[in-house]
Parts: sequence; C-alpha cells; structure tokens
Amino acid sequence: MKNHSKQLAGAVVAAAVVLAPALAQAGVRVCTFPGSPSTALDQTVAREAFKTAGFDVSFVREGIGEGDDDGVSLKELHKVLGKDCDVIAGFPRSSVADGSDSKLLFSAGYLRSGYVSVGLRDGTARASAPDVVAATYASPAQLIAVQQRDVELDLENTAESTVDAVANGHARRAIVWYPAVVAYRGKHPQQQFAVTPASSAYADWSLVFAFGPNSAAMLKRVDRALASMSADGRLAALTKDWALPADVKLTRTKPALKPAYLDGPAVRVADAGHFIKVDVSAATDDPAFNQAQVAHGKTLYASSCAKCHGPDLNGITAPALRGPAFAPTTKAHLTIGAVFNYMTTNMPADRPGKMRDQDYADIMAFLLRSNGYGVSTTKLTADVARASTTPLAARPAQ
Repeated sequence: MKNHSKQLAGAVVAAAVVLAPALAQAGVRVCTFPGSPSTALDQTVAREAFKTAGFDVSFVREGIGEGDDDGVSLKELHKVLGKDCDVIAGFPRSSVADGSDSKLLFSAGYLRSGYVSVGLRDGTARASAPDVVAATYASPAQLIAVQQRDVELDLENTAESTVDAVANGHARRAIVWYPAVVAYRGKHPQQQFAVTPASSAYADWSLVFAFGPNSAAMLKRVDRALASMSADGRLAALTKDWALPADVKLTRTKPALKPAYLDGPAVRVADAGHFIKVDVSAATDDPAFNQAQVAHGKTLYASSCAKCHGPDLNGITAPALRGPAFAPTTKAHLTIGAVFNYMTTNMPADRPGKMRDQDYADIMAFLLRSNGYGVSTTKLTADVARASTTPLAARPAQ
C-alpha cells in the first residue's frame, strides 16, 4: 500500500557538482516517487528549472523502489541516492512534517497544494451514498480522516482509488491529495468534483526538490532558477492546472521555536491544529512510568513508528510527536488517554491495533518522556494510560 506523500527522501550528489560543464555533460539524474499523481508536473517543472539553472537532466524510472507496506524510509532511499538518483522531484514538505531531522537540502517550493475534501459536484447519488469518508491508507489523508465525526472510514490503497470511491458512489466524500484529483480528472475528463479545504493542521503541503548534503551549489542555482521562473510567469504557467482552485484556501501556520525536549534539541514546528478534541478542563496527576519501559518504547518506536513520524519525533510524512502541535506547554488540546486510545486503534499505519497492549503503553511512556515527563519506579500499564484524563502538556526538561 503506497502513497507518494509517505515516501520522503533526498539525493546525494558527487563532489563534482560544483563543476557546471561536467554536470551539463553528464546530466543530473532526477527521480520521482513511484505512484505519485504529480509525477507529470514534477518532471515538467524539473526539466524547466534545471535547464534554466544550466543543467541537463534525465529521468530515472525505477530509481526509487516501492518499499514496504508503509512506504519508503529515509534510510532505504539513501541507499539508492547517488547510485541511481542525484535529486528527487516532488518531495512533499509541510510545517508539521518537513524532514528537518534528516541531512537533506530542500529547494524553494514550486507548488503549494494540500489535502482536500472531495465530493460529487452535482450531488448525484449523495443521498443514497453511505456515510463513508474515503482516504488513502497510511498517508496524511488517513490522519485527517480519522478526525471526522460520525462517519465510517474507507481506507483505499492508492490516491486514484480514493477519488474513484467518490466517483463510483462508494463514499460520500474523500480526503485526498489535490494533485490526485487533477490526475484523476485527466483520465476521466467528464467527472466533476466539489472541492473544499480539509480542516486540519496536516492538510497544507508544498512540493520541492530534495538534494543530498553535498549539493549546496546545485541547490543555490536551482533556487535562483525557480525565483526567475516565478518572476517571469513560467512557474505559474506550468503549475496552473495543478494549483488549488481559487476558492479553496489553506491556512498556513507560522513555525515557532519552543523549549528543548528531553529526547532531542529544540525544533521549529507549527503551533497549530487539533488532532483529537478532548476535554482538558480538569487537571489530574501525571501517569507514572519507569525508565525500563521508556527504553523499550524507544526501541519499538524506532521499528514501528519512526519511518513516518521521524527518528527524532519531528515528523516526516506523519505529524511530529513532540513540540507545540502535539504537546504544547500551555493550553493543551489532547489528553494522554485520548492519544493512547487513538494510537492503539489506528497505529502503526501498516498494522493498526495489532501490537500488544503493553507495547503500546511502553511507546506512550517513551512519548511522555520525550515531552518532558519525569520517570518513576512505577510501570505504566495500558489500562492506566487508556483512562488518563491528564492534559498532554510538555513539561520543563528535568
């Protein structure tokens, strides 16, 4: 089950990148994510941007593999970068999953798009359609869809089948990456959809070029090319068919630097968005957990969660699990119990709810420790975590 927005990575370029004549002769190998609905756009923009920057490009069809059920990890992609690809086009970034904990370099964005809610424009079959919301499995669409109230979720394997669920009346609406709507209409020009913004902090994304850590010189030239294309209208002309409709407005959140957390340095993340709306009016005691289960939880997190949420919890294709969007220092919008219940039902994305209860509790202990909560000698159990009404608010480093 694949989704392009889950497959984040970068490219490693040889030291000879600074030699423009050599690059022009050898060409820059550009990869795109397999199955991405924006591939046609990514290649078109890459061809023009690198040409403007003075580079010849070639496109590698199978440079990036399919990965496993929850996508391609940074580690897996680093194995093919340099060997098969020099740069990746169509790399999705957002304020809550920006790849900042990797060593990658990123260009300016060439398309701001996002996840939208899609229904049939003329309302045909809406009355008879089941109250179902379709979403692409193991993608930000799934994270957004689970916030919907009083609906049944239909998790699809691809972005195309997610849109198709609406077109065929299997779902009343879908949460989907907007370029997937564009690609679907390209194949089915008679199909018309009503598109509205998806109300979520995880809906706003931009497409960029991703480079390896030794490619600063190339990145600088490509950024200048993108700026030139933006100024003379070429970029708008290339992306106009892929841009969100004028009446669909995404709200961009402003990153803010917050205090350091125990499992890593301070990071810039978006201070916005509700993940699960809960009542946090009543203050309660913090649930206790011990150091042994923090260590075990960290191991479980690395094997089951880090691919999407990032090795340092900063977010990649799924939201960050530390910082103000997850655990603000004040005005918490989640409770520990609500997060735990969501996790045990919906995570990991490739096998939701399939871990042992105590493993989920150990992961919860690791998340709490990573957000400043102190350890004790008492073990956190699943029952205690599930029942906790304590607001999830970051604690000062201890």
